[in-house]
Amino acid sequence: MRIDSPAKINIFLKITGVRDNYHTILSRFVKIDSLKDTLYFKPSDKFDIIGDFDCDIKQNSIYKAYILLKDIDPKVEKFFKHHKIIVEKNIPKFAGLGGGSSNAASFLKLTNQVLSLNLSQKRLHDIGMKIGADVAFFLSDFKSANVSGIGEIINEFKEELPKFEIFTPKISCSTPKVYQEFRKNYLPTIDTKFANRLKDLKSVDILNEFEAIKLNDLLSPALTLYPELKNFISNRWFFSGSGSSIFRKIDG
Repeated sequence: MRIDSPAKINIFLKITGVRDNYHTILSRFVKIDSLKDTLYFKPSDKFDIIGDFDCDIKQNSIYKAYILLKDIDPKVEKFFKHHKIIVEKNIPKFAGLGGGSSNAASFLKLTNQVLSLNLSQKRLHDIGMKIGADVAFFLSDFKSANVSGIGEIINEFKEELPKFEIFTPKISCSTPKVYQEFRKNYLPTIDTKFANRLKDLKSVDILNEFEAIKLNDLLSPALTLYPELKNFISNRWFFSGSGSSIFRKIDG
């Protein structure tokens, strides 16, 4: 059995405050089914995670999900003593497209189904939030949603979505560094009134009306850290997450 693991883009991403070491946000997340990884399990003589990853296995979001699940039900550890996890990667890494979070969510869904763990959506959501802020969105069935808090509040936004073109320059943006730069130098620019205005607008209207620099609070700190991004933010291209991917809607 195989499961898709789609990418996401942020139509807008506004920082609304800080909570300890976290930043609270209000953002429109949109799933991109045309750009996806594929995840499945394969019989093996030992546990492993196979895919094009640039991190130690213990830092992998799927591994973190595995550790949490095996502590909930012994069937998980027993099963993965004889199976490895295969991820066919297509979503660029360090690109603001949520690939790692999507992989973790897909692993949770597939394991829950294959092993009949009978974990509720709420239980999966709570597990996902221990792994990463974006995992909860990928556990939902929503194509478009307003995401708030530190990522745990997911409100479906029903709308007709256009097609999107996505481009990822060869620039690896560090999410922690971008957020640290925002907190250090851009925290006074928070505009919660504008954020709340955006959450009620359709994605198409948002992209037609506003410029990239206005829609994503992480773009300015990313440009400070990675000035070469300036070569790509133009002509109605917008910035996703903490970067480096950019996107634009395709008319027609």
